[in-house]
Amino acid sequence: MEKTKNNSLIWKIISLILAIALIAVSVSFAAHTKKESKPETAEVPQSALSLWNDSAAAKTELLDYLKAVTTEGGEDFIPVENRIAVFDLDGTLACETDPVYFDHCIYYHRVAEDENYKDKASDFEKDVAKEVKQYMDTGVSPEDLMVKHGKAVASAFKGLTPEEFIDYVAEYAKTPAPGYNNMTRGEAFFKPMLEVVELLKENDFTVYVVSGTDRFIVRGLVKASPLDLPDSQIIGSDESMVATDQGKTDGLDYQFDDDDQLIMGGEFLIKNLDMNKVTVIQQEIGKQPVLSFGNSGSDSSMAEYTINNNEYKAKAFMLCCDDTQRENGNPEKAQKMADSCKENGWTAISMKNDWKTIYGENVTKK
Repeated sequence: MEKTKNNSLIWKIISLILAIALIAVSVSFAAHTKKESKPETAEVPQSALSLWNDSAAAKTELLDYLKAVTTEGGEDFIPVENRIAVFDLDGTLACETDPVYFDHCIYYHRVAEDENYKDKASDFEKDVAKEVKQYMDTGVSPEDLMVKHGKAVASAFKGLTPEEFIDYVAEYAKTPAPGYNNMTRGEAFFKPMLEVVELLKENDFTVYVVSGTDRFIVRGLVKASPLDLPDSQIIGSDESMVATDQGKTDGLDYQFDDDDQLIMGGEFLIKNLDMNKVTVIQQEIGKQPVLSFGNSGSDSSMAEYTINNNEYKAKAFMLCCDDTQRENGNPEKAQKMADSCKENGWTAISMKNDWKTIYGENVTKK
């Protein structure tokens, strides 16, 4: 009887050892199989970028890039938290000049046409408005208008709350685009570029607008537009803000209280162009982008910052304003940008040749 019990125990021990060994072999095989398996290729819908011509090299390059950086296990895979894309606004996402920049147009409206403000405008603001009008009429920007305009915008909207400022801009953006039929200023966004933004969002990219236009003007314009981005992802030129009862007291010597509101302070701080775009990206985003989209020399620093010394696969795209039939194209400027793309390793996008439409088939240029 004792011998039978011992044999039974021995067989139980042997069975347990065999079971453990089998489990170990299975785990090892599974791990080995997983290690040796090829990365699963990310799927990018065939309908993606449907408003782009299939012959557009930029379209193919962007779609191939997205497959590479979103394929988990692939050598070019980028973790979601590092998928940062930055876009200029004027001439990249939206109409740049109709007849001049949107922020110039709304400034002129504020100082020269707004019945509730034009009689309150300072002499400086009126002088800058005259220079803006000269720019509108001739297409030639007066010297130093960029900084003077920034200061004048800050001055002309002083005292408004951020919400009032944004709503003012959004309301103005509902006015007709003067150079086009069947489109408002707020609708003057490039539909093929809106497709790019949505495709990037679908692939877990965080998209930022990094513009030379005043931050709150951009927020107001976007509010009236088809571009779907939160205010926290909109960066632009900046002006001061203060509390309603703060006066000229330094912020270190004043405490915001329950009677205060935050309002525009009237002081121009920085024009967000050229190298300033690079520094503000680091200050506000804190990460190097992997995709950059621009259209002019003032975006070149942002493009170079994106593609150089980047631990991830990165690309810079530049729009060339070469369409004179559907947009306010400038062939000379477009060729200059196309040449810059070749010299710097950026990818050129041709509005004329790469896009099936710009604003939609019902929109026509006057």
